[in-house]
Amino acid sequence: MLPGLSPEQQAVFDAIEGTRRHIFVTGRAGTGKSTLLNHLSWHSEKQLVVCAPTGVAALNVGGQTIHSLFKLPIGVIADRDLDDDRDLRKLLAAIDTVVIDEVSMVNADLLDAVDRRLRWARQRKEPFGGAQVVLFGDPFQLAPVPGDGDERAYFADNYRSMWFFDAKVWEETELSVLELRQIHRQQDDGFKVMLNAVRHGRVTAEIAGMLNGAGARPVPEQPPITLATRNDSVNRINARALAALPGRESTARAEVNGDFAGRAFPAEEALELKPGAHVMFLRNDPDGRWVNGTVGIVHRIRNTVTVEVGGEEHEVLPVTWERHRYTYSAATKRLDREVVADFTQFPLRLAWAVTIHKSQGKTYDAAIVDLGSRVFSAGQTYVALSRLTSIEGLYLSRPLVPRDIIVDRDVIRFMTSAARVPVGAATGGSASAQ
Repeated sequence: MLPGLSPEQQAVFDAIEGTRRHIFVTGRAGTGKSTLLNHLSWHSEKQLVVCAPTGVAALNVGGQTIHSLFKLPIGVIADRDLDDDRDLRKLLAAIDTVVIDEVSMVNADLLDAVDRRLRWARQRKEPFGGAQVVLFGDPFQLAPVPGDGDERAYFADNYRSMWFFDAKVWEETELSVLELRQIHRQQDDGFKVMLNAVRHGRVTAEIAGMLNGAGARPVPEQPPITLATRNDSVNRINARALAALPGRESTARAEVNGDFAGRAFPAEEALELKPGAHVMFLRNDPDGRWVNGTVGIVHRIRNTVTVEVGGEEHEVLPVTWERHRYTYSAATKRLDREVVADFTQFPLRLAWAVTIHKSQGKTYDAAIVDLGSRVFSAGQTYVALSRLTSIEGLYLSRPLVPRDIIVDRDVIRFMTSAARVPVGAATGGSASAQ
């Protein structure tokens, strides 16, 4: 077993490595999808590329954006002519496996364009040109972003829904759904049941009462991070709190080299801090002192930043994020992953507040969930609540009401009808998904 993988994650890794199936790796928040993807990226024996729908998501998984990797135009692609690129043809022809992270944000048209590109490059008529496609994500959390009226009309006329699982390519091939079930973030079974009810839109009056009762407790004198629906709310909370601290602000400016394609930076280009500032870490520490999402308080700012976490002070140094591009080497007949840009900055963000969207993948011991006047998109409430390790850390700015629990009907249709492959059975093994 690879270090750091649970038996369940190892079984999914083996299914990806040991078969040519098209696999959708899903699971509730906190089941370790990101951990598994990271291991796959570094330990696969296959000629593997990793991509994601947005620049920041691609940076976080050490891959490229889908549009960059496959050289696809922005917007609805449909049957538009695609550039004939000789180098791209060689690159895509060498791939064994395409991994797409945050696939719930990928619309059906884009996935069909990936299929079309791979068939063209590999000169094979079978789905994805015979390459294996592995998808990671949870459609109960993030949804594809709808375009303008014309784009929405196009999807209404040509697809059952915008979602990746309604792409036309699935009419020709099977997608095996492997669901991780072991939750690592929460330990309390009662809270897990409540979160699952929110995820599926099955919140009873009793569950709502327990969540609202817990969330109504007074906020402590040192309030935890606020998870809010809107960027303007987050910016206002952070700016007000920083200004209220004594002293002058210090600004740490990022060092940026190369092309970051639309300034999709993983951290602030100009990070403004003061002693006393609440900050959130944006990267795991190799020495295990903090993880992505850990919240602390700035004590000193010099060439480094000293941050207190749980009563201990840690010296934080700048880190470098790298933007990658895949290339094909004719000499070695293998794919290479080269660095085309890098961004160096302290792995910190002001954290009196953060948007629910940016809290995706993070873990908090305590948080104020501020849903504002209303929830804007399906899964938003579930994402916010599921960041917490326990119900004891939940503070609600207002009680939950039925309209806060939004679940997309197309997601329910797909997730209830999709054939689950028992994780151990995917390779003929005996590991259980329970």
